[in-house]
Amino acid sequence: MTRAVVNAHAAGLPGAARSDPWGGGHDAWKVGGKLFAVVGASEENGVNVKCVDVETAALLIDMGHARPAPYFHKSWVRIPWGLVDEAELCERITLSYTTIRKGLPKKVQAALGGDAP
Repeated sequence: MTRAVVNAHAAGLPGAARSDPWGGGHDAWKVGGKLFAVVGASEENGVNVKCVDVETAALLIDMGHARPAPYFHKSWVRIPWGLVDEAELCERITLSYTTIRKGLPKKVQAALGGDAP
């Protein structure tokens, strides 16, 4: 699993947009202007995603499916490359996207087009 897998999957989500807000080669995926997935500038780290809550993040960490995400709220986790299979990685990205999208104002959600997965 690589940055290319994350970028290909995230790009297919309705209204998703990639940026590099901090410079240096980050891939920050946003929906409605809010982050849902971040790949750091270093290829070796993995992807950071938002969980529905702090308890879910802690459970994923305890199960060995994720690590704490440095610099992010405790409801975010880092999934290092190779820690989970591609299907689970893509599912975590989609859940992060859905969590963020559901928190957006209804008008913003409607303007994004497509149905939330």
